[in-house]
Amino acid sequence: MAKITYIEHNGTEHSIEVATGLTVMEGAVRNMVPGIDADCGGACACATCHVFVDQAWFDKTGSREAMEDSMLDFADGVTETSRLSCQIKVTEELDGLIVRMPKHQG
Repeated sequence: MAKITYIEHNGTEHSIEVATGLTVMEGAVRNMVPGIDADCGGACACATCHVFVDQAWFDKTGSREAMEDSMLDFADGVTETSRLSCQIKVTEELDGLIVRMPKHQG
């Protein structure tokens, strides 16, 4: 398990224990965290699970693959720490991870 803090655009925080092996997106959806729509269900076929990874955690989330980069082209306000949360696998090393949601998804 890893404790992940999801921060909505308005600043509301949701700290959730997410099982290892799930994705950051699955943790949000299973716990009804608002702000992550996940329209494609985690298939990396949309950008509705876009998050901004806290800079201190960015390198620990792995690198973006070409498909994720392509999907981020459809997201609003992409930054250097933007990720699709469906592409971040939860590991014990991500215990304490902080992600922020954009104002709009997709």
